[in-house]
Amino acid sequence: MLDQYAKAKLVINKYVGWSVGAGAIPVPFLDLVTVTGVQLKMLNELAKLYDVAFSENRVKSLVASLVGSIVPTGLAWGVGGSLLKSIPFIGTIAGTIAMPAFAGAATYAVGKVFVQHFESGGTFLDFDPEAVKEHFKQYFEAGKGSMPKDSDKRTATV
Repeated sequence: MLDQYAKAKLVINKYVGWSVGAGAIPVPFLDLVTVTGVQLKMLNELAKLYDVAFSENRVKSLVASLVGSIVPTGLAWGVGGSLLKSIPFIGTIAGTIAMPAFAGAATYAVGKVFVQHFESGGTFLDFDPEAVKEHFKQYFEAGKGSMPKDSDKRTATV
């Protein structure tokens, strides 16, 4: 039987895959909206796993704050990847390569910081995006690979 943390890792991996697929949507900005929806669904599932109350509006703002913490490089990569898709042929190809990678890495990082927070007994109400900014950036970098190598380290310090 899998423990809660192992189940959480499976949830994250599932939604990273969905985010990569959503990032490949060839319509500019529809990809970003879809990736955000995938991330919210992942966090809702993680909240249920950890018995944490889920508020979509609160979670949207937390995710926006986290993703905003990787500005300028990460967000420019994601928005740039989405915008590239509006340029016929070459832009579509470049955007379809860049955006899925950004989407997967961002979803992986979002999932990891929230699992870390939930493992330490936290909720969405006491989650501080500023306090996990560096962890988020590290997870984002780790998530840039095709499928992140997830360690079993449980660092519940946040």
